[in-house]
Order: sequence, then C-alpha cells, then structure tokens
Amino acid sequence: MPTSHRVVIAVFPDVDLLDVTGPAEVFALANRETGGRAGYQVCLAGPAAGEVRTSAGVRLIADLSFAEVGRGVDTLLVPGAVDLTDAGPVARIDPDVVSWVRDTARYAHRVASVCVGAHVLAAAGLLDGRTVTTHWLTAAQLAADHPAVTVDPDPIFVRTDRGRLWTGAGISACLDLSLALVAEDQGEEVALAVARQLVMYLRRQGGQSQFSVPLSRPATSRRDIDELRLWIADHLDEDLSAQALAARMCLSERHFARVFKQETGASPASYVEAARVESARRLLETTDCPLDEVAHTSGLGSVETLHRAVRRQLATTPAAYRRRFRTQPA
Repeated sequence: MPTSHRVVIAVFPDVDLLDVTGPAEVFALANRETGGRAGYQVCLAGPAAGEVRTSAGVRLIADLSFAEVGRGVDTLLVPGAVDLTDAGPVARIDPDVVSWVRDTARYAHRVASVCVGAHVLAAAGLLDGRTVTTHWLTAAQLAADHPAVTVDPDPIFVRTDRGRLWTGAGISACLDLSLALVAEDQGEEVALAVARQLVMYLRRQGGQSQFSVPLSRPATSRRDIDELRLWIADHLDEDLSAQALAARMCLSERHFARVFKQETGASPASYVEAARVESARRLLETTDCPLDEVAHTSGLGSVETLHRAVRRQLATTPAAYRRRFRTQPA
C-alpha cells in the first residue's frame, strides 16, 4: 500500500502560475512513475476556498481555505507574487498569507518556498540565521528587508535546517526544487524518470548557478544533432573525438564539425568538454568522490585534465567549486 504524502501549496491573488502548476505536475508524474506508490496528494489552499486569479490571468481553484488545512501537512510549498514598480519587480507580502504560513510551518514536516515565496517565509520568521536563495531579481530586496537572513542569489535551490527547509530560485527552478524533493522521498531513479517525462535535458543540482548551466542550449533544427547531444551526455567516458562522432553520424569529419557548430554554436570538442564538466560538477556537488574518480567518471580522464577543464569552463578549481556548491544539510 502506498504511503500518503500530503502536499499543500499556498495560492493567493496574483500568485505566479508556474510556481504552483510546475511542482504539482512533478508530484503527479512521481505518482505515475511509481504506480501510485509515491502517494503524493496535492492540495491547493487559499485565503478562501474557490477561484484564485494568478499573475498569468489563469484561474486556479483552491481546494481548501487556509483555516481548513489543519496540521496534517507533509510538505508545505509556498510560491510567491510580485508587484511591478518603476524600480522593477518587488515581492508582494500579504500579512494574512504570512500569518498562516507561520502557523502551519510549525506542524509541517517540510517547508519549501518557490521563487519569491522566500520573502513570505522570511516575513514569517522562518529564515533567520539561515542561508537561502530566491529569484535573483528580488535577492537584494530580501537581503535588505531581512538582515538576519543570508541571501545567496546564485544557487538553484538551498536545503537547510537538516533538510526540513528548502528555498528555490526563480521560474523553471521550481521543477529542479520539486525533483529534488521527489529524490529525497523516492530516490534518484524516480526523480530522473520524472525529469525524462518532463523532457528536461538534465536534472540540475541545487548548487548549480541560476546562470551557468553549460548544456542548457536550445534544440537545434536537426533532430539527428539533438539525438547526438543526448547520446553524448550518456556516454561521457567513451571516445567523443570529432572523428568518432562524425563516424557515428556517417559524415566526414570536416562536414560534421561544420554542421555541429552551425547547429549548436560550439565546436564538437568544446561541447564535449562542457558536457564532461557538467557531469563533474554534479559529482563535486553531490558526492565525496576523490578527484581522480570524478575525472574518470565524467570522461575527463585525469585530475590534471579535470583541473584544466574546470578552470576553462568555470574559472575556478574543482576543490574550490566543491567547497562552494557541495549540497548538504546546513
């Protein structure tokens, strides 16, 4: 029998639509991938039950009012809303939402904010003394409004309080955060299966920067090149020289190099190096593997090559990157 896991997502006027529907879809796909064993039950809660207009103009239906939620919350998910001002977007803080979040968080097993929802958690006093993230556009506002909170605008998400408290970055990072929650509950294989269902090229780890994901390139106009890119990501420890890749494509090396650069904006060699560094990054972020193992697994071969590639791609060293982005409870 599946174990029930109640996910309550707060909704309120002008809430960001994707911050609500993105996580809900991830949890639904986790149920599908496990044949229902994941047991996620997603509930939308608002100031009142019924219709809620989002920032996109699309209306959602809150299943329950805040007062009806009660204490049985496994994961409390708090998205955000912004007001547009002459100075730029400003996170909206609704005192009623803040009050409900403060009360409900005391009984929830896990609390997570999506995008500017971190401002709500901060206003509720849940982030004092912690390192958190939010959308880079409102990070300065969060830091100025809450001096007791350490705001890091770079990571995709940050896990703290022994895994009980999570804060996520903006927009599509809600998917990365939700996948990480699924991975914690159900394991990496389920999270990766959900990522494939979402056609996400990579499931990004929390320590990765909001801005530096080398393989997040748009799809090309040639399906065979896109298929090759996916194949490269799955065979990083094999021969990925231009000659070998050209042979796989049944093209001359010269013609392949020209087509590949035209479609991806990178030479085969630089693309492969970026793919291998991306793999190395994930290992540095999520494991304590020694550097020679990181180099071998990612296809970079030697520690010396790993150092050169990381310096070239990330302008740092593998050890410094690991210290900065190692994902672990704070």
